[in-house]
Amino acid sequence: MSVRKDGEETRRRILEIAGDVFGEKGYRDATHAEICRRSGANTAAINYHFRSKENLYIEAWQTAFHHSLEVYPPDGGIAPEASAEERFRGRINSIIRRAADPDNKSFEIISREMVNPTGLLSEVMQEAIAPVRKGMEEVIRELLGEKASARQVGLCLMSVMAQCLHPMMRERHSRMLKGAALPLKFGPREMADHIAAFSLAGIRASLNAVQKSEKNEKGC
Repeated sequence: MSVRKDGEETRRRILEIAGDVFGEKGYRDATHAEICRRSGANTAAINYHFRSKENLYIEAWQTAFHHSLEVYPPDGGIAPEASAEERFRGRINSIIRRAADPDNKSFEIISREMVNPTGLLSEVMQEAIAPVRKGMEEVIRELLGEKASARQVGLCLMSVMAQCLHPMMRERHSRMLKGAALPLKFGPREMADHIAAFSLAGIRASLNAVQKSEKNEKGC
């Protein structure tokens, strides 16, 4: 039993350190040697647990991403019976806090991947992020009303996610490319409140446009 526990601890430690190294250097510049040195493991342990650098990269991102969801649940801690607007604000707050957290290795790895893509994370990212996007999409659909088209919901979802992610990714990219981050002018709470209010106004405007279009059609 102790051997198994030791193996699990070694695997956990390798994943944690690999997340750090991949986030700092990207896939191509990260090496087994550095991961071994910093984790206190050896190459044989990495090969035994992960078989390849590619597998280690994928699992390190998955581990970091799921850890971030544990720290910042997608629903923002808002009860399911709360109003759609409250749940919408909770989801935006969760995304912003997750993206702003300097300890969130999954965003660091994604930033490196965007600058120097490998394509290794494409499938696992889509699979992991899908439930988070679906949750936001369902709330937006509720806000727009059941008569809203899939296209209208998709456009609103795109706008909301872009507002949430663009400032954070810009800050991380600037740090990687120039060595010093462009400081964000607003804190996470202020950003979340603004994006929620701005987006809700846009969603209401979209809803009004739908209702106006329906009235015009009936008038014809």
